[in-house]
Amino acid sequence: MTNFKLSAYAASCGVADPLGFAAKCDILRDIILEANQTMNLTRITEPEEFAIKHVADSLSIAREFPELTTEYLKIADIGCGAGFPTLVLAMAFPNLRFTAIDSTGKKIAFVERAAIELGLRNVKTRNGRSVELNRLPEIKHQFDIVTARAVGTAPIIYLDACDFVKRKTGKFILYKTPQQLESELPALELACKKLPISWHTTKSFELPNGAGTRLFLYSTVESASRAISSQGYL
Repeated sequence: MTNFKLSAYAASCGVADPLGFAAKCDILRDIILEANQTMNLTRITEPEEFAIKHVADSLSIAREFPELTTEYLKIADIGCGAGFPTLVLAMAFPNLRFTAIDSTGKKIAFVERAAIELGLRNVKTRNGRSVELNRLPEIKHQFDIVTARAVGTAPIIYLDACDFVKRKTGKFILYKTPQQLESELPALELACKKLPISWHTTKSFELPNGAGTRLFLYSTVESASRAISSQGYL
């Protein structure tokens, strides 16, 4: 690998304090290394690989959706795991308010502890399955955005958490590869056939140092058109 500069990448994503952000990411890596001794959070711990495959990958959403860098938004991150993208985006953009969700109690406990150690006041945690939380009044229609990275297929994520988002303005933004999209889109189209929702994709892009191809699959509420839009997904 070449010498990847996380601070420069963060600046390109709209992070106001890229050097401070990169320093906090080093602290996060140390916290994960310590926790990895007693639980399996991630095998990606080498500094540059961690910075690209976990941090830059999580942060790339801000390039495609720049409103995340400035607007006050409530975000539910489903299947937060070791805190990606929750912890990365919470460090980068204090204007965002996260609820990190995972069905594994140990992972939620880790994210909660890491948020405290990192001094993040914009992260809450919730232990549970989306399909069950979807029924709760304190969850229903509360979020501007629902994110999910490296967990589940698009149809399952949407159907399990369809009521998380605000009725008229909420959206799902899912981290995907072109291959995942191609295999998941038909089932997603079928699941949403009778619903007033449209799905779109960003153009695909490469992570630094050839670490993989990514895109985002995102929803919009449509009053007239209910068609799934796959334009630009390859």
